[in-house]
Amino acid sequence: MTKQTSKLTLMAMLCALAFVAVVAIRIPLIPMLPFLEYEPKDVIILTGGFLFGPMSAALISVIVAFVEMFTISSTGPIGLIMNVLSSVAFVCPAAYLYKKRHSLLGAFLGMVAGTLLMTLVMVLWNYLITPIYMGYPRDAVVKLLLPAFVPFNLLKGGINTALTLLIYKPLVTTLRKSNLMVPASTDAPKKRTFNLGMTLAAGIILITCVLAVLVMKGII
Repeated sequence: MTKQTSKLTLMAMLCALAFVAVVAIRIPLIPMLPFLEYEPKDVIILTGGFLFGPMSAALISVIVAFVEMFTISSTGPIGLIMNVLSSVAFVCPAAYLYKKRHSLLGAFLGMVAGTLLMTLVMVLWNYLITPIYMGYPRDAVVKLLLPAFVPFNLLKGGINTALTLLIYKPLVTTLRKSNLMVPASTDAPKKRTFNLGMTLAAGIILITCVLAVLVMKGII
């Protein structure tokens, strides 16, 4: 299998996996706005970004959003726009910074940057679009930005960061063993000394996000 064929095959597989992730896992995070649901598709899309770069991640984001719009989504073009904006804002900065600093630390810093950018972008676009989509007065949407939209996107980015740190390396190893990837020395992070620390960091982030969701839902 040539490198280009391997890339196209793997990107198609990642698109399919990301769509399955949307269908299979949808978790409401913010009680006051149950339509704000977490799906782990960005973890799959970001895997493509780490492997092939930010432009490939953006392409996968667009393809998955289009498939969603024509299959399971009821929000039409507005949902398409919001899905693309959210995914691209998170995965592209992370993939770009990882490409520049090819290590687990680089990946972590990239995902932190992606989380912050995604939060900023989605606060702006929810301010603009939610009154049209939901029929809310803009003043009511403004009152929801800090207690709902900001924590939702921070939680979403935190969960994505933790899951990506936990599954990226095992996933790439599996793909190599399955001959779905042409081996390349640059595909894996070079600084192995960060592995334990980043795994612990991922666990702490994930546990913190889960506890935050449980607190907001009044479970604990």
